[in-house]
Amino acid sequence: MTEFERWLEKVENQEIKNELVSVVGKEKEIEDRFYKSLTFGTGGLRGTIGAGTNRMNVYTVGRATFGLAEYLLSTGGKSIAIAYDSRNKSAEFARLAAEIMSYKGIKAYLFSELTPTPVLSFAVRYLKASAGIVITASHNPKEYNGYKVYNSLGCQITDEAATAITASIENFDYFNDFTPNEDLIEVLDDGVKKAFLETIQAFSLTKITDENAPSIVYSPLHGTGRKYVQAILKEMGVKELHTVAEQEMPDGNFTTCPYPNPEEKAALTLALRDAEIYKPDLVMATDPDADRIGIAVPNEKGEYVLFNGNETGSVLLYYILLKKQEMGIPCTRSTVIKTIVTTDIIFDMAKEFGAEVKEVLTGFKYIGEALEDTQDYLLGLEESYGYLVGTHARDKDAVSAAMLIAEACAYFKGKGKSLYGVLQEIYERYGYYQTDLKSISMPGKDGMEKMKEVLANIRKNPPKEIDGQPLVFDDFANGLFGLPKSDVLRFKSEDCRLIIRPSGTEPKMKIYLQAKAQNKSLAIEKLQSMQVLLKDFTA
Repeated sequence: MTEFERWLEKVENQEIKNELVSVVGKEKEIEDRFYKSLTFGTGGLRGTIGAGTNRMNVYTVGRATFGLAEYLLSTGGKSIAIAYDSRNKSAEFARLAAEIMSYKGIKAYLFSELTPTPVLSFAVRYLKASAGIVITASHNPKEYNGYKVYNSLGCQITDEAATAITASIENFDYFNDFTPNEDLIEVLDDGVKKAFLETIQAFSLTKITDENAPSIVYSPLHGTGRKYVQAILKEMGVKELHTVAEQEMPDGNFTTCPYPNPEEKAALTLALRDAEIYKPDLVMATDPDADRIGIAVPNEKGEYVLFNGNETGSVLLYYILLKKQEMGIPCTRSTVIKTIVTTDIIFDMAKEFGAEVKEVLTGFKYIGEALEDTQDYLLGLEESYGYLVGTHARDKDAVSAAMLIAEACAYFKGKGKSLYGVLQEIYERYGYYQTDLKSISMPGKDGMEKMKEVLANIRKNPPKEIDGQPLVFDDFANGLFGLPKSDVLRFKSEDCRLIIRPSGTEPKMKIYLQAKAQNKSLAIEKLQSMQVLLKDFTA
């Protein structure tokens, strides 16, 4: 209440002032806005837009930027690249960050228009900047925005850097006067975009011709992917490209898809509608900051089937391995990097072609870090629809992934195969891996406490077996397998795997299920057994 009253007195932004006034006397409303400050972590800040210390607004963004600037100066940082997506307030927050950085004597490269997150990662490396910021909440609903920070490698910051930046932020108030130094703000032209598109074309493996060219329906889901994905697909030779008209242009309210997440079928409703009209070989959708991509393909009946992130990643890796083998390029010293929650079929595929697999914690920043120590990098992938097919960036990239997925479609089309048929081929070759993701929403202060209680109870009384098979319990809070400590629980039997973790970006507990069997029906039966077990210890 003391902080709330201070904000009422200090706030000058009229929109935020009005919101504060509207909750006067409403204890729960005030508590939710002020019971904590937005947590700054390896993913930066993320929260709902609004008034208060637990919201995304000009004061929380400003305070974070002052702290980040001070940290950069203390580590010799001299410049920063700043990008933003199509969300409400994104351009405003990006400009504010550039102004504060310039005030602190740090050169700010500010993108002139909304830009994909992977392009920001690329730009940090290309411009040799000391750091990067992208204003985005990725695939979250319209109420959210975020502030992601990148290091000089173009990788999301490490835990160590996040801790140091947090300490620096805590030295600053939410209300600070400053005068920008416009001489230190450089608004970028199309040079970075052109360099990015030219760079990712170098990772192309298959030439698209009139004979194998795929027809594609694409949706940018009102986000940043439109110009980049359209440009790269046309450059590759994709002539039949239909962009969903209602979702082509930026819209921070995501009017046609309230949850602009390509993991959700509802987000692809209009793209699938257009697929019934144009009958394409491939349907693609990128999330608002174009770092994730979801696809749908026709099955043997011509019905469009959505691939989950594991399935798309499996097809992408299979294509890369087969194509390199065909080109006479051995993969015996190549490395695939995947997160611990990503399908284990990757191990089977890599083993057949002699490639190695590095496994890292959930979060693409860990793939980016591991890439730095990888000599012959093939692919980085995570089950949540994120892929990095080149070394140009250190974050997931839906633009280059769109390029290679379209190429894979063309490659297999030239052999008389559909991507759906290829997925079935993969399962026949390596075993049927059925995966599922359950998210349990636990919003607010009470939800956070409930989540901690559930995880503590599971640690205290972990399940011992499933379907008669003993379960091996790994608690990553102990820092297992050379990985950083993390609030993650994993249970594995011979055929099943179950992983539980709190979401790093939303008030949810995420549960990842995987079952392997000789066919789909048996795998589903095993998955159902896991779901029964799940109900018992998350109730």
